[in-house]
Formats: sequence, structure tokens, C-alpha cells
Amino acid sequence: MSAALHPDIVGEPLDRIDGRAKVTGAARYAAEYPAPGLVYAVLVTSTVAKGRITALDTTAATRATGVLAVLTHQNAPRLPPEGQAPPSGNPTARVLSLLQDDVVHYQNQPIAVVVASTFEQARDAAPLVQVQYDSDAPLTDMEAQAAAAYAPKSVLGQPPDSARGDLAAGLASAPTRIAQTYTTPVENHNPMEPHATTAVWTGDDLTLYDSTQGIHPDRQTVARHLGIPATRVRVIAKFVGGGFGCKGTTWSHVVLAAMAARQLQRPVRLALSRPQMFGPVGYRPRTIQHVTLGATREGTLVALRHDVLSQTSMFDEFAEPSAMQTRMLYACPNAVTSHRLVRLDAGTPTFMRAPGESSGTFALESAMDELSYALQMDPIALRLANYADSDPGEGKPWSSKSLRECYRRGAEQFGWSRRTPAPRSMTEDGALVGMGMATATYPARRSKASATARLLASGGAVVLTGSQDIGTGTYTVMSQIAADALGLPFARVRVDIGDTDFPETPVSGGSQTAASTGSAVLAACSAVMAALTQIAVADRASPLFGADPADVHGVDGRLCPRRDEARGEPYGEILRRKKLSQIEARGDAQPGPEKDQYSMHSFGAVFAEVRVDPSLGTVRLNRFAGVYGVGRLLNEKTARSQLLGGVVYGVGMALMEATVPDLRTGRIVNADLAEYHVPVNLDIPDIGVSTVEEHDPYVNPLGVKGIGEIGITGVAAAIANAVYHATGVRVRDLPITLDKLLTGGGAV
Repeated sequence: MSAALHPDIVGEPLDRIDGRAKVTGAARYAAEYPAPGLVYAVLVTSTVAKGRITALDTTAATRATGVLAVLTHQNAPRLPPEGQAPPSGNPTARVLSLLQDDVVHYQNQPIAVVVASTFEQARDAAPLVQVQYDSDAPLTDMEAQAAAAYAPKSVLGQPPDSARGDLAAGLASAPTRIAQTYTTPVENHNPMEPHATTAVWTGDDLTLYDSTQGIHPDRQTVARHLGIPATRVRVIAKFVGGGFGCKGTTWSHVVLAAMAARQLQRPVRLALSRPQMFGPVGYRPRTIQHVTLGATREGTLVALRHDVLSQTSMFDEFAEPSAMQTRMLYACPNAVTSHRLVRLDAGTPTFMRAPGESSGTFALESAMDELSYALQMDPIALRLANYADSDPGEGKPWSSKSLRECYRRGAEQFGWSRRTPAPRSMTEDGALVGMGMATATYPARRSKASATARLLASGGAVVLTGSQDIGTGTYTVMSQIAADALGLPFARVRVDIGDTDFPETPVSGGSQTAASTGSAVLAACSAVMAALTQIAVADRASPLFGADPADVHGVDGRLCPRRDEARGEPYGEILRRKKLSQIEARGDAQPGPEKDQYSMHSFGAVFAEVRVDPSLGTVRLNRFAGVYGVGRLLNEKTARSQLLGGVVYGVGMALMEATVPDLRTGRIVNADLAEYHVPVNLDIPDIGVSTVEEHDPYVNPLGVKGIGEIGITGVAAAIANAVYHATGVRVRDLPITLDKLLTGGGAV
């Protein structure tokens, strides 16, 4: 690699540096860390959704081979009550079930922990715990409880309601109106790696190997519940086998593992079974969304209303922010949104990939499609007629927006012009063919983060930051940022993450890791390069002595003037001359005034083609394309992977995924991967995803926008719109299954 080339490593489609470790089994996950004297814990969970435990007999379980302890509300350590209430202002903090009383709030609630010498012994002993309940009929039906809906205090820190203009006047003036109800079901995350924790006490210090999307919030939550200083807790998560939001919160099993380990004075490993992933670790809540649109005959929106009803638990609160994108996506002078909650006897919901926007864009973009048919207007033309050149909700300019280009390029690549507008007008090989599209959007978030960079006299560098890799390629993209900022070859940079001993970063959720942690890595590397430069320009033995620091930069491990790269010297020589083995600097990064001056979002246009069997009503996705404006790409290959993964997630949302409760008991009847359907290879055709070049000087120092979640937004609506175009049946209740098409009257 020539020093004169000034290689730009950021953006290159480099392979994941952790890929080999993952495919060879060298990457350790939370349930794979060895510990001397390790024992195993298995949860016992409730079989009722509402009531009290009246009797609990652990005799048989305690006597079972290998069993060391059975923790219940009768003998579990008492925790400080002041630590049990979640702190205000932390949207990821939840009320936990920690064996402190006999009350059952939801089905599958942890009510006991069986600990044994082996996992098999603990698993076999757990069913021997005998429980009797005084149970009540649970409230499980959202529609039946809708009259008791209430407004949360806030939704992701924003008011639950919004209003601009005069909605009533706008509707009165609209010659064309659409008013429909769209529903989405409960969905469960089901990452490949279930939740798991290994808890190890060394005296008064606790180390947790946890499958978490946020090691630092994890640390704070566990310390608060146990009543110990956070400095006594260390959390390690080097690799996480998927999370999608459910691992962004610290759930009951993490603290229970720590409680059991402290009581037994032995390391304890606790991993959830697949059925235990349904209930105690969150889910996407059911939503009922009412959307009203009013437009002129030319398609200009003059009225827009989006009301969201979603579920939460009886003992905690989580609000699904499904109307947030409606506040900013289209230019409409009169718009109202609201969020309301219904309390049910179920576990507390949580964030699930693109929480709010994924379910909210299904409703909004389906309604826009319905409006396009009412107006006999092309769906893209309708969206362009209401294109927002600035944020209509906040009244701010966009930091950047490339949505027009996404529409144009997406339509061209997909062949949208071949679509004939009338439903049921396109067929091929006996199948009904439908084409649909939708707008994708997601906020460009960023939080405070820190990192440390070390330049080594040996010629390499180490960067430490307390983030976590949940499968998105964080190790790789942070190494690319560091290599560019340090002027080093990619292979000479090592990034280490996943440890609370490293500088603090936020949870890997909300598509903010690249923007937050990446900005901190850039700051740390820039700081260490500035320190190295100061040493060199002040050193009479250096060829850079007396140079202007602003005119000096690093290329291929050498510090040199920008205009005379032959004059310079390797980093190692500068350090060794000062008898330094390394030089270190810390970088801190956080949003500045720009967050109040600009509205920051990613945008995209997505297109779907489906084939529907006219006799059976079965739907097959035939083609899909998405074009996105997401700022600067850190790695072309990992970016594409994230967008593809989001689309696949959206296909599951549109056509398959639904968690089915028995409304009589609150029990989930499909709590496994045999009955909870997710897309497999044969369900997914070739997906074309691409990005438009987008320069954003305001969003963060790197100009990046998170891409982990925008890929799912709009997908369900695009597929639903394609299904309508194919069949003439409008399915407003996800997922779109053949029974809904057959009973809808248009697929046969």
C-alpha cells in the first residue's frame, strides 16, 4: 500500500474481521464462558397469567439428583425495595420479576430458579416444582379493554399527542377521504441465540457474561437491583447472537442468575429455553391504528389523522411509537396524531426492530395506497405531490434528504412503469401478479459515547470502547474508522469492545451505534494523532520539527507533511525516541446544537412484486427492491447485509409472524419456532437493495445514519399494497394469510 495513495478504508466492502471466529466456533457467547465450579440454573415460570401463588412445594425438586438450590419467593434473598422501581428517563428500564412476592402478573413469569450441577439435572428437576395458584380470569383482549385506554406521559420522550393546523376544517374541505383501521399482532424477536447469562462473584465483585445489547445499562440495572455500587459489576458481551431489541433491556433472568450465584458462592449459568422467550423478555405489542386522510382532487393532503392503540402490562408501561413517522413524513397543513395504551395481563412489551416505524408505516403507507386508488393517481406521484421539503412536524430543515432520488431510482430499477394500475389486471402463468410500493423512514439517532485509542511503538494501534456487536459488524466498521483516522493499514488496528471496563457507550439499539460509538472512535483517534504530532513537531531530532501541526497527517503508519510526504517518519520511531511504548488518548462525542437545529432521518423507497394463487390465496414474494438515503456508508458489504436483513424481517411481518395468545388463559399457543413462523430461504427471492450518495454535514462527524432498522420500514405496506393490486382484496390486519384473502372476496 503506497503512502502516497491516502487510502480511504471507510466505505470499502471489507469482510468482517470476526467472521472466521464465528464460523469456527472460536467466538464465545454468554453461555459459553468457562468458570471454575460452574453450575446451571433453569427458570420455572408461571402457568397462569393472573393471580397469587398459594402453595409451592419444592421437596421433590430439591431431592433430585444434582440439585443444589431452588430459589422461590419463600427463600430468595430480599432485595432493597428502593432499587426495584425503574429510574425515570430510562426507556429501557423495566419492572422485573425477582421472586420478591407471590403475585403473578403474566403467563411465563419467573416464579422459581432451580440450580444443579449440570444443565440436564436442572432441566429435569424444574418440572418437579409443584405450584398452586389462586387465579383470576386474565384481561387479554385489547378490543374489549379499549374503553379503558389512557394516554402515556410520553412516547420516547415526546408528547403522546401532536396537532398542527385545523384538522376539522381540513377534512371538511377535502373532496376525497380515506378512513380505515389497520392492525398488527404481537410479534416476538426470536434471535438465534436465546437470552443467557453467566454470573461469577469474586468476593463482593460480580462479573456477568450476558447476551445484551447494552453492557453499561446492564451494569447499572443489576447494581441497582442488588443494592451494590455499579463499580462492583463488570459486564462482558464480546459477541451477541442477535437481539433485535429484546436484549436492549435487562430482564429478570439476569438479576436472578446473579442472586443464585451469590447465594451459592459459585458461578451460575442461566439460559432461557425457546418457549421462555415468549413473555418475560418483551415483544412487539399489538396495535390498532386508525388513519384518516383527506386530499384535494389533485392529491394534495389537507387533513391527516393517525391514532394508535397499543398494549402494555398491568405493572409497567411501554408505548409503541407508531404515529411518529406520520408527524414528519408528508407535507400536510392539518395533522393530528395520538398514542393510547391498554393495560393487559401480559408481560411488558419492548422495542422490536424499528419499534413504531415498522408497524406505523404499515398503516400510513397502506392508507396512502388506498388514497391513490380513490384518486386514480399513481402511488409514487401521490407521495411526490406531498413531498416534505422540511420537517412539517418540527418546522426544521432536514440535515439531508434524498427521498426524491430514492423514488426515481427505485422505480427505474424495479420497472414500475410496467405496472398497470387496475387491481387484478396483471397475470403470469396463471397467477395474479401485483406490484406495490411504500416509503421507508427511520430517525438518525446519536447518543453520548466514549473511546480510548492507543498508538503502539510496535507500529500498530488498539482502540477500546464499551460497545457491543449484535451481529451488525461493529468490530469491522470501528476498525475501518480507526484505520482511516490513524493513517494505518486496516490489519494493524485492533478494536476491542464488549466490556464495561472500557469507556461507556450507549445501548446498541435505535440504529445509533455507528453514529455514536463511531464518532467517539474518530474523536479518540484524532486526539491520539494530535498528541503524536505535538511530540514530533517539538522534537529537534524529528524531520517534522517546527512543522505546522495542521499541515501534518498520518499515511500508512508514517507522520508527514501533507505537501511533502517523503519527509516524515514512522510513528514507532517518534515514540521510541521518547522512550514511549505507546501513547494514549480518550475521545468523547455527543450531539451538539445541531440536534435542535435540524431534523435528522433516513429515507427510502421500497417496491414489492407478489404472485397470488387465485384458487388457494397463497402469496409468494416474487421480487423486492429498496433504495435508501442513509448518509455515508462505513462498509458497503455490512451495510448491504443490514438492509437485506431488515427487508427479510419485514417480509416476516407482512406474511407470517404473529404470536397467538389463548385469550381465555393468556398462554401463548405458538411459543416455539415450529409454530411461530419466520421466513426461510425459500420464502425470500433475490432482494435488490442499494443506496444513493448522500452527504450530511450535520448529522454527526462521520456523516453516517444508522441502517439496522430502516430496512424493515415500509416493507409490510409495500407487500400489502402489492397483494391488493394482485387480488383486489385489501388486507388491513397483519399478517397477510390465505384465509384473509379467501374471505376477502377477491382471490378466488
